[in-house]
Amino acid sequence: MTAISTSGLTKRFRGGQLAVDHIDLAVPHGAVYGFLGPNGSGKTTTIRMLLGLAYPTSGGASLLDVPMPDGATRVLHRVGSLVEGPAFYPFLTGADNLGRYDAADRTADPATARARIADALERVGLLAAAKKRYRHYSLGMKQRLAIAAGLLRPRELIILDEPTNGLDPQGTREVRALIRQIAADGTTVFVSSHLLAEVEQICTHVGVMRTGRLVFQGSLPELRRTGAARVTVQTADPEAAAKVLTALGLADAVAAEAEASAVLGDASPEQVCAELVHAGVGVRGFAIASPSLEDLFVGLTGEGFDVSG
Repeated sequence: MTAISTSGLTKRFRGGQLAVDHIDLAVPHGAVYGFLGPNGSGKTTTIRMLLGLAYPTSGGASLLDVPMPDGATRVLHRVGSLVEGPAFYPFLTGADNLGRYDAADRTADPATARARIADALERVGLLAAAKKRYRHYSLGMKQRLAIAAGLLRPRELIILDEPTNGLDPQGTREVRALIRQIAADGTTVFVSSHLLAEVEQICTHVGVMRTGRLVFQGSLPELRRTGAARVTVQTADPEAAAKVLTALGLADAVAAEAEASAVLGDASPEQVCAELVHAGVGVRGFAIASPSLEDLFVGLTGEGFDVSG
């Protein structure tokens, strides 16, 4: 059972550009799934296809086990979304904007609209600003109001496209806390982002896009295990240390000034250190270093990510 699944999902534009190239997404129920990749990697195009806003060239997608876009009328009332930034009437209040949004939903009950709008505003921390005009909202408040629009009805899935894009650190923290709260309530969250801080702090699973292809998908611990840890030995005889590391079967052993290093692999750090000492190598320092998330993403995409926020 998955909240989102795709099979060979592909989008080629009329000019010939292949924006999304046969991707197979599998988003578990209850996950906070970080959909990551540099600008132009196909994230927003994928989200638009998931929601029926764009048609795939080939392949298919399902939301909550309902095929899209054919099943849009059967499933979209169970899905909240924010795609490519919020759009509201600047001269209306936050509450009135949500009222217009709710009135456009043919499946919503008008008799409960006022209570549902108040509840959505309270969930995103905007109840006190309900009567404030939208044009006077901060960027963070505007993003939270957009998320509130997705929470006017009970939702099983929330899809957010770069919800912290352009926000200052305070606005970013507000939206990040809101995503945690939504996930804690049992809603599956699918969020595209380029901020590694969001991945580490709120996501349970990730999918990484590169030039339209899904180059990794899995949990955060699985992603970390894709990076090879290296052992570094500080010694007065790095050449001898490198020979010992090679003899132990460690790959990519190199000697540098006052140290030697190699890929640890499946070797035990304790065994490596003991063999170095047994071979007469004087060990001044011994450390194991795993690649950071930033290193892993650069390796997967060939580009750096914004690590701030």
